[in-house]
This record gives sequence, C-alpha cells and structure tokens, in this order.
Amino acid sequence: MRTMIVMVALLASSAALAQNATAPSSTPMVGDRPLVQVKPRGQAGAKNDAAKTDAAKTDAAKTDAAKTGAAKPAKPGKPSVAAQLQACLEIDDGSKERLDCYDAIFPPKPKTLKPGAKPQPAKAVADCRFTKEQDERLACFNGFAESVPKLPKT
Repeated sequence: MRTMIVMVALLASSAALAQNATAPSSTPMVGDRPLVQVKPRGQAGAKNDAAKTDAAKTDAAKTDAAKTGAAKPAKPGKPSVAAQLQACLEIDDGSKERLDCYDAIFPPKPKTLKPGAKPQPAKAVADCRFTKEQDERLACFNGFAESVPKLPKT
C-alpha cells in the first residue's frame, strides 16, 4: 500500500513539473494553436469594416463583369450600360450618330487576326467593339441593345 502511495505521488509531481516546463509562453494555447481573443468594435473599427465590405462588393462586381464581358459597373451618378444602350436606340437607325453613341460606351478596339482566320461572333455586347466594319459593328450593337429588356424609369 505504501508503494502505491509513493507511485501516485511520484507520477503527480512529474506531471506537474512537465506542465510548468511548457507554460511560460505568453499566449494561451488551445491544443496546438494560440487562443484568439476578439476585441470589441469601436467607431473606427465599424468604419473600416464597412469600407472593406464595400471594397469586396466592388471587387466581386468587377470579377462578374470580367467573366460576362460586360463593362465596368455603373457609378451612383452614372446610368447603367443597359440604360445607355437603350438611350442610343432613340437615335435614328443606321446613322453615324447612333454608332458614335455606342462607341462612346464601348470605344472601338479592332483585333488583329491571323491571315486566314475567321472573326468570331460577339458573345457579349463588349465584344462588338472588336468588329472593324462600321456597319457590322452597328448591327452587332443594335442586336444586343434591342435584346435588353426595357428598364423601369425612375
């Protein structure tokens, strides 16, 4: 019985010494990772979080626009691309003024094709700016502008 008590005391003291050897770290640990403490938000923290959220939304909109081939997202004071395209439909069809209106939204930027390569049809309205011929570019823009559903007037 005495040997049992001595063994328990010896094991308990060695366990206590082993814990003290790893305890000097300044940050408390949960398992093998440091414990993360959340600080309360102040006014400055809330403003920074709002700015980060707005920046994340803007980045997401730019990414979506890049994937679909659309133009940059509209600014608060600027009408959307769809509204601008519909405004161009008000101008006489087949006129140079309508093409200039479309070119103001998407400036022309002709691609150089390899000899013998056929131009690909436009998959998005922004792809129309790569068409060299004015008549073809106008027809391309008209096709996309007419397919946009009518936007409600605000």
